[in-house]
Amino acid sequence: MASRNFQWEFLAASLTLTLALIHLVEANSDGDALYALRRSLSDPDHVLQSWDPTLVNPCTWFHVTCNQDNRVTRVDLGNSNLSGHLAPELGKLEHLQYLELYKNNIQGTIPSELGNLKSLISLDLYNNSLTGKIPTSLGKLKSLVFLRLNDNQLTGPIPRELTKIPSLKVVDVSSNDLCGTIPTGGPFEHIPLQNFENNSRLEGPELIGLASYDTNCN
Repeated sequence: MASRNFQWEFLAASLTLTLALIHLVEANSDGDALYALRRSLSDPDHVLQSWDPTLVNPCTWFHVTCNQDNRVTRVDLGNSNLSGHLAPELGKLEHLQYLELYKNNIQGTIPSELGNLKSLISLDLYNNSLTGKIPTSLGKLKSLVFLRLNDNQLTGPIPRELTKIPSLKVVDVSSNDLCGTIPTGGPFEHIPLQNFENNSRLEGPELIGLASYDTNCN
């Protein structure tokens, strides 16, 4: 009987250790993704100085918030005088809810991998120097509420995939170089027109069935 109890205790301890190791590996994967972002950015004010990849997890890093399982849920780096580009590894932060990188000088494109952030609620990349198209993959963000990409240099059409996000409440793509027409389906029905202004090639709201929204738009 004592032997059987010992076996159960051993199995329970092994299971606990295994679960702890799984959480550790997952937390480290979050840290690897964030450290890839750090390597892709120039940080003259040293706001990322605490982002030490040798630590067990990134939950003690400044500007990073984690949940009770030590998984990253927030990255708050707005108005931090950062430049460089966005690392595609950010798409591996599967528990991330808030990505706040507004009011910096981040260049390059928005990685399509951000469409893998299934828990994302807020994507704030406004007031940067981002170029290229808005990735259609952002339409996979079924928890997204806030999408603010205004005051960049984005081109191309507004992806119609975004109209399939039922949770979306705020969209601002003003002051870019977008083209085509403004979506009117789904959540876009309630987005004010001022959130699309200052796009010289962007036409008015689309008329369903009468015109292709992406005519001469690339």
